[in-house]
Amino acid sequence: MFPKPTGAERAIQFRRRQRGSALVIGIFVLTAMFLLAAALINMASDRDSALNQEVWGTRALAAANSGADAAMARLFPLDGAEPGCTAVGSDWTPPDVLGFHACQVFLSCQAITGSGMTQYLLQSHAVCASGDIRVSRQVEVTARGY
Repeated sequence: MFPKPTGAERAIQFRRRQRGSALVIGIFVLTAMFLLAAALINMASDRDSALNQEVWGTRALAAANSGADAAMARLFPLDGAEPGCTAVGSDWTPPDVLGFHACQVFLSCQAITGSGMTQYLLQSHAVCASGDIRVSRQVEVTARGY
């Protein structure tokens, strides 16, 4: 009924049916590359955020350690005065240097007496904040009075 197409006609018909496949493949490749780029950008952003958190955590720990040192110096002054929690105070102002900016340090002291000896529990709580990042670290020191 219908004549069979020759080899050249079949090739032309095949090419006509395949017209647009390159466009579909191109759109798929572009979409895949866009998704990959978005994932990489998100990973880089998360890494930056984690690094900022770590830096502020280190600053807060250094501020808490410095606050504990200052509390020990107030508790046991070099002039030989009688130690007591009243000398420690409730806060310590860090020096205005690059590592301590935007940090606050709160101190507490508790005297525990027993067996003829007094022990002091000092707590230094540092809070460092910048923008939407807020980090706090706490250090406890136990010292024995004389």
